[in-house]
Amino acid sequence: MTPLTAPTRVARTTQIHPVWLRATHWLNALAVLVMVASGWRVYNAAPLFGFRFPREFTLGGWLGGALQWHFAGMWLLAINGLVYLGLNVASGRFAHKYFPLTFSDLRRDLGAALRGRLAHVDPRTYNGAQRAAYLFVIADLMLLVLSGLVLWKSVQFPLLRQAVGGYEGARQVHLFAMAALVFFISGHLIMVALVPRTLVAMIRGR
Repeated sequence: MTPLTAPTRVARTTQIHPVWLRATHWLNALAVLVMVASGWRVYNAAPLFGFRFPREFTLGGWLGGALQWHFAGMWLLAINGLVYLGLNVASGRFAHKYFPLTFSDLRRDLGAALRGRLAHVDPRTYNGAQRAAYLFVIADLMLLVLSGLVLWKSVQFPLLRQAVGGYEGARQVHLFAMAALVFFISGHLIMVALVPRTLVAMIRGR
């Protein structure tokens, strides 16, 4: 057996994701899964458009049960998301991992990703496409929470309700933000399948 070279040993033992990041990441994933599946069931009770989600992919069984699941996922996402953002900012990881993000980097890396030629040699460093995608999903989750507050407590948040176009506007914003989140998750899972060591790093941290 060929002995490992020093760079290889370092690559395999260097910490990529700290424990707090992995814990909040998987809790966020659980919260999003609960909210999407239960949200589809809530949507089916009063659809905005001429389609419904397959019942097999929904959570809650009936409207009341789906709402209970949705609120549980909402609290988990809101609290855990604040912890995730707070620790990212306080540790300096947010500024280091996601910035700088230039248009030229985004155009180059996004073009390479669409052609299937985007390199991901060092999982400790995010490319332009990853930085843009992660910043987008953070903003999208915030939009989901804010529009969800209007749907939950419309009277208590009049300014927020007006900002999203009223109650019906909030329903549409919430639905399209959810669709954007599902689109991100689909792309995220595809990239994980193409580069499986990123999943190992998110589980083991190294």
